[in-house]
Amino acid sequence: MAELAALDDPKARAVNEKHGDDHGVNLGKLRALAKRLKTQQELAVELWATGDTAARLLALLICRPKAFTRDELDAMLREARAPKVHDWLVNYVVKKSPHAEELRLAWSADPDPVVASAGWALTTERVAKKPEGLDLAGLLDVIEAAMKDAPDRLQWAMNHCLAQIGIEHPEHRARAIGIGERLEVLKDYPTPPGCTSPYAPVWITELVRRRQDRK
Repeated sequence: MAELAALDDPKARAVNEKHGDDHGVNLGKLRALAKRLKTQQELAVELWATGDTAARLLALLICRPKAFTRDELDAMLREARAPKVHDWLVNYVVKKSPHAEELRLAWSADPDPVVASAGWALTTERVAKKPEGLDLAGLLDVIEAAMKDAPDRLQWAMNHCLAQIGIEHPEHRARAIGIGERLEVLKDYPTPPGCTSPYAPVWITELVRRRQDRK
């Protein structure tokens, strides 16, 4: 904790706080610290228990994802209100857990939009890597009905799923683009030069074009 405190940079904290993350540790330095510590499940659990955002990010880098029970992961997600902690927990830990599919189903139906956004993130992973058994048309129905008025984090996660369906599954591409055009979610999102817009019709078209160019 003392080492993390020493890494805290007020400028980094100011930038992170704009994104809802209450920590000031450079993530490159955090990853270097994790590399030095290597995997330490017990230390990871202790770091998580502090409630400190930087400590929790470090915990997620040095833990053993398969060591957590389903209930532990569920409790951790509900505690993880800082966006970066939430994202790293889902991407670095839950996706590698044997409980990922069970949690995907439970979280997707949760009334808390932040919890539900984690379910949609896991669904997006399946759309890309293991779509067998997913009702893609049904997912598009839900997105079409609910994404426009969803809270920010949930809306972002649904939009990512919409784009992924359009990118990965040509038979659903026209409908995915059509939904994006009608709902106009993130249409005016400020996109830096050289980056792809998160507006689904642009995102889908650009990624498909790049894949075709590589062939």
